[in-house]
Amino acid sequence: MKWAKKSTLFLLLGFFLSLSAAYWAYGKEKKEGEIVLTESQAEEIGKKIWDNESGGKVSGLVCWNAGEDFASLGICHFIWYPATKRGPFEESFPQYLEFALENGAKLPRWLNPTSSCPWSTRSSFYAAMGGRQMEELKLFLLDTIPLQVKFAIKKLNEAFPKMLALCPDSQKGKLKANFQQLSRSTQGLYALIDYVNFKGDGTWPTERYKGKGWGLLQVLEEMEGDNILDAFCEAAKKVIKRRVNNAPPSRHEERWLKGWLNRIDTYCK
Repeated sequence: MKWAKKSTLFLLLGFFLSLSAAYWAYGKEKKEGEIVLTESQAEEIGKKIWDNESGGKVSGLVCWNAGEDFASLGICHFIWYPATKRGPFEESFPQYLEFALENGAKLPRWLNPTSSCPWSTRSSFYAAMGGRQMEELKLFLLDTIPLQVKFAIKKLNEAFPKMLALCPDSQKGKLKANFQQLSRSTQGLYALIDYVNFKGDGTWPTERYKGKGWGLLQVLEEMEGDNILDAFCEAAKKVIKRRVNNAPPSRHEERWLKGWLNRIDTYCK
């Protein structure tokens, strides 16, 4: 199958989003902390997330990183475990499939929200490239890019009350203030949406090394300083470095640190 170039794909993303204006319309009553984006904000943030995860390439929509026990799918690299393997990280691809169905997407016949990844290893995953299932998976992911952006925003909206419930009473005011200030600009919204899809909301009990989490909750709690974006970036770097230092040696997470820090730098540019 011949795929379009990166620039064409970004135009395609914009076209899909322009057909989905209802997703981003203002005017509905919002819950506390709820984020509602305009079309242009959603398109801009969706492009950045896709670029962060896989350089905006269609080939990057289906990925299995070396050293991982799961596939990473879509523009947000949703985690999908094989039936024989489970890990500490929240599995987000089945959640996305359920969301896609609720929003009218058509899934390949072999795929549903209860499906485990049919490839049990990274080698079998890449050996399947060019096969029917893999090509159907790529097409499904390509066709539902606007839904993936919408799902990324939904994850952030769901994260706010969970974070608020988990943080100590003494930190609730700080968490609210940091979240609200960041949500007032497109760049701040990008930082929030990208980070919560990149490293989680920080409330998942198994996403801890030595008792310390690395999600959005932990970043918001660590923030200090008057410049809100700089404070977010510095706190995110602190949390990520702590994760790498606390990670089991067998995971070799130091190999990803430079890329993770570079990604965080994009929040302040």
